[in-house]
Amino acid sequence: MTTRVRRRMGVDERRAQLIGVALELFGHRSPDEVSIDEIAAAAGISRPLVYHYFPGKRSLYEAAMKRAADELSARFLVAHEGPLGARLIRVMHRFFDFLEDHGPGFAALMRGGPVRGSSSADALVDGVRQAAYEQIIAHLRVPAPSARLELLVRSWVSLAESTALLWLDGKRVPRAELELQLVHDFAALASVSAAYDQEVAGVMLGVFAQEPADGPFGELLARLSALAPAAPAVPSQRLPQFLR
Repeated sequence: MTTRVRRRMGVDERRAQLIGVALELFGHRSPDEVSIDEIAAAAGISRPLVYHYFPGKRSLYEAAMKRAADELSARFLVAHEGPLGARLIRVMHRFFDFLEDHGPGFAALMRGGPVRGSSSADALVDGVRQAAYEQIIAHLRVPAPSARLELLVRSWVSLAESTALLWLDGKRVPRAELELQLVHDFAALASVSAAYDQEVAGVMLGVFAQEPADGPFGELLARLSALAPAAPAVPSQRLPQFLR
């Protein structure tokens, strides 16, 4: 008969384990539906030991959400090398890698639970969105973005967030297609904003000038050109300069 020996963990290792267990459980159910007993059982420890590392479920929930927020924010960090379209593809690939590995944690972070609405929980979510916004603005090399450009980037970050939540519910669209579509969505939003704002038009003119024909933005133009015969003709003088 073999006796199973439970391995002792250090403080940091045990806290990290409990946070990981909490992310998984809170990702599938709201925090008020998850008991400390369940968390203890999933971690293979006693209920009192959970309280030894965290004073209560709220503190464990917030620690789990902070880990998810920190890891997600880091996914928007990619080297500022090459055309913007290729960089955004890398960002989306890293973003969806996070979703594959930590889907429940992402859902718990963005959808929240009873603790949602507290200043700490709201600050975590806002921090992720702000980090994503700042990284995209940095890729555009605009030190002082206009209100229109800020609206464009924040709208795209919001779109990526809502798209990810929908995709996690069944993953009915192939991941690679969705990554590319979100990059195309950025170009589409930018094109519309450029029609109304000269600064955005200037920024995107510089961006598109650096894009290769076989890059994601070039592919988008090729897809749109296939629709041209079925669409009414648009006088070239009414198009933004970079689309003529």
